[in-house]
Amino acid sequence: MRIAVVGAGYWGPNLIRNFSASPDWDLRAVVDLDVARAERAVAAVPGVRVTSSLTELLDAGDVDAVAIATPAHTHEALVTQALEAGVHVVVEKPLAHDPAAGRRMVRLATERGRVLMTDHTYCYTPAVRKLRELVQTGQLGDILFVDSVRINLGLVQPDVDVFWDLAPHDLSILDFILPGGLEPTGVAAHGADPLRAGKACVGYLSMPLATGGMVNVHVNWLSPTKIRQMVVAGTRRTVVWDDLNPQQRLSVYDRGVDLVQQAEDAEDRRAAMISYRLGDMWAPALPEVEPLRQMVAEFAASIREGRPSVTGGDSGLRVLRVLDAARESLAQGGALVPFAAETPAMVVA
Repeated sequence: MRIAVVGAGYWGPNLIRNFSASPDWDLRAVVDLDVARAERAVAAVPGVRVTSSLTELLDAGDVDAVAIATPAHTHEALVTQALEAGVHVVVEKPLAHDPAAGRRMVRLATERGRVLMTDHTYCYTPAVRKLRELVQTGQLGDILFVDSVRINLGLVQPDVDVFWDLAPHDLSILDFILPGGLEPTGVAAHGADPLRAGKACVGYLSMPLATGGMVNVHVNWLSPTKIRQMVVAGTRRTVVWDDLNPQQRLSVYDRGVDLVQQAEDAEDRRAAMISYRLGDMWAPALPEVEPLRQMVAEFAASIREGRPSVTGGDSGLRVLRVLDAARESLAQGGALVPFAAETPAMVVA
């Protein structure tokens, strides 16, 4: 299938490299307002057209799909233009700049019968795919809590706060691994701006789950140490994912706490005996594959098979809604903002 990459900035060259190397795709063009930058991005890929006009490219009917790697505030206009031209779209995270725009994009893709996919790259890493398997096959049991930490001495972004910059990674992973996707009952966000940059540079998200579990996400631009870690604890086992440990990205612990109630009568004082499980730890063997290569293959497969992608527009919309709820919570001083499941009527409205 014929594809064009829109945007040759930070992420675009990675897409160009993977689409040009894929047996599923024929990279036809790169679109960027900075033509010189686009030409540099395709210097090693002969025969790829460079243009500053997406309209011109779509009018020519030269592509079956586009991959969009531009700032979030441009996504709705570009995705809408592509879908209305009848081409499939994969778009960099976050899906859009607000949930209303995301809903319009998802609705239009459905109406036009085209695939709209979100490039949640982490969901295509072997470690996260294995983590999803462990959760969804019940090997961990019921989820008790998830703690996710994504901190480093990072670039303070000019247009978004630390939640919108870093948390989409963790939220997309949670949406991918949790059965039914990320559907908390509420979202509470606490942020700090010790640099007086005009936006949160340190952030904490708390999200209770309908099952009684709790999710916490810590994102931070100011840490001198870099940590990329997620702990997923269940009633049977706990998994620790350490993305910075290539020798052992996943560690599965058969350890935990059991609480056995000794009295069932509510009128009696209930005594509880705590039992500690001190089992083994094991590390699953994981293949070494580039996540973007897997994402590119999934985009092609979803089009050919006429099915939604595993990180489709609905997934991107759920992540977007959590980010928007976090923004509302921050405005309310960290209050817990109720989070209702998205319904078809909400998307259609």
